[in-house]
Amino acid sequence: MKKYIVAFDGLKYSESVRDYAIQLATQNNAHLIGVFLDDFMHHSYKIAELLKQDGEFEAKRKKYEQKDEKMRDQSVSDFEKACQHASLTYSLHRNKCVAIQELLHESIFADLLLIDSTETLTSYTEKIPSMFIRDLLSGVYCPVILVPHSFKPINKVILLYDGEPSSVHAIKMLSYTLDALKQLPTTVLTVKADDETLHFPDNKLLKEFLKRHFPKAQYTALKGAPETEIINYLKREKEGIFIALGAYSRSAVSRWFRTSMADVLMKEMKYPLFVAHT
Repeated sequence: MKKYIVAFDGLKYSESVRDYAIQLATQNNAHLIGVFLDDFMHHSYKIAELLKQDGEFEAKRKKYEQKDEKMRDQSVSDFEKACQHASLTYSLHRNKCVAIQELLHESIFADLLLIDSTETLTSYTEKIPSMFIRDLLSGVYCPVILVPHSFKPINKVILLYDGEPSSVHAIKMLSYTLDALKQLPTTVLTVKADDETLHFPDNKLLKEFLKRHFPKAQYTALKGAPETEIINYLKREKEGIFIALGAYSRSAVSRWFRTSMADVLMKEMKYPLFVAHT
């Protein structure tokens, strides 16, 4: 049995993350752990705004803290009820220390992590990807699924491939951690420069490998700039696709699946994005 962890900010609880986590854990016979990041420095209110209000600061701060605690408890309760309704084996971790440190530590002992693609763990709005997501993807010790705001049942897998070891590693990790997806229709997508042929890099070895892991795989090669061609291709797809991507911000980054590619996909986020690096 695999161990999946799903991370929540209890003050901005994501039902979409909950639903993806429960569906994938159920399909893949995984134990699901809800990690609630109750960071002691994170509040729903802004200290600066509280200071502007008339009256005793400590009394008002305590009132807001109690409200936050109630919201966090309600989020935990919703997650538990959803897992019980799905007859899923699950556990709860409520981490009150620094959120990014706690989540990175949890990832050492997990097969997979799911989290909202727009997570910030602050009361402020940030550009996508947030600093929290950047730090997470750069230091995480297991594959990550970045989840969009609305849940759609997964019915197709797209594997982004550029011939580099990191993109093959992502495909391997997807195969190992999410067995149930291997039987879905699958497209292996690559982008070649205008002066290159449409042959896939290491074509024979790639197909020999994928035949054993994704038996329904088909192959599509495009020409042009990867950031443009991939986004345009995805926009033509119907709902329910699941995308796998290679390295993010590590020393062995793929030739064109670099940080900017992952960032572009997150900004265009309508689909779950599976990210794994070596």
